[in-house]
Amino acid sequence: MNEVVRYEVGSGTVLVEVEANSYGVDHPARNEQGIVNAGRRLEDALAGIRPAAAAALEALRELAPDHMEIQFGVKLAGEAGAIIARNAAESHFMIRMSWAGAEAPPPEEP
Repeated sequence: MNEVVRYEVGSGTVLVEVEANSYGVDHPARNEQGIVNAGRRLEDALAGIRPAAAAALEALRELAPDHMEIQFGVKLAGEAGAIIARNAAESHFMIRMSWAGAEAPPPEEP
């Protein structure tokens, strides 16, 4: 059975379905409808993953691709906020880079 978590957002609230017994979901915080109060704003929960996304982008930017796409899943976990989720094939980040008319630069030696 899944849980429903309420986050404050903008001038209202949003309900998010999460897996039962998810990390960070405090069950005693349920209201009379069985909805768990996240205890934080959605914007604040998502701010927790921004440093990871920025670090991945910065680390790969020196390869100078013409196009770069970084995909990662985000799980919302009540008071714990946002967590980078496992994606397909057991990865946390899926990265696609392309170069127009040129080959990728060779990797740097350690």
